[in-house]
Amino acid sequence: MAGRTGLTRSALAAVVAGGLLTGCTSDDKSLTYQTDYGNHRPLRVVGYPSTGSLETVQKAVWRLADGDTDGLAALAVDDKRADATARNWVKAFGAAAREDVTADFYDEGSVRQVVVLYFTKGGRIKEIEARIGEDGSWRLTLDEPDPAEATAKPDWAPPKPGGTGSRTSGSPSEAGGQPTADAPPER
Repeated sequence: MAGRTGLTRSALAAVVAGGLLTGCTSDDKSLTYQTDYGNHRPLRVVGYPSTGSLETVQKAVWRLADGDTDGLAALAVDDKRADATARNWVKAFGAAAREDVTADFYDEGSVRQVVVLYFTKGGRIKEIEARIGEDGSWRLTLDEPDPAEATAKPDWAPPKPGGTGSRTSGSPSEAGGQPTADAPPER
């Protein structure tokens, strides 16, 4: 009997230890995010992103830097043109995304945010839109299958981040409910 009790205690200890270790490990999503964060340059941020828009834009910059068109397309709200758009964006901005990037967040960010990416390498500027998709998660509008459209510099954006207009508060009423001259055009 004494041998069984020791064996039972050992088995129970192994089960408890395994349960504790499992409870302490990160889930796959968290681990992937931590790995991505550790493997890339930090994103510089101007304006007031929401937690969801910031995470989505950060992932987009990482996918650009990695040349990961499939991963970038997976962030799309609608996948009709996402593959072609992702290829265009990676080709145009992938190398620059490996260097310093600043994201300038416009609008108040509860359901949609226009973001202007400023790539230090080459001085490129790219407007993107993050918004909540039908599944309730933040996604990107990837609807630029034409390479010229995908690489066009936004005509309203300032030449440097924060230059003229990312909101300094989340209150849309400060502009009387109307876009300011500095605000990006509504789509």
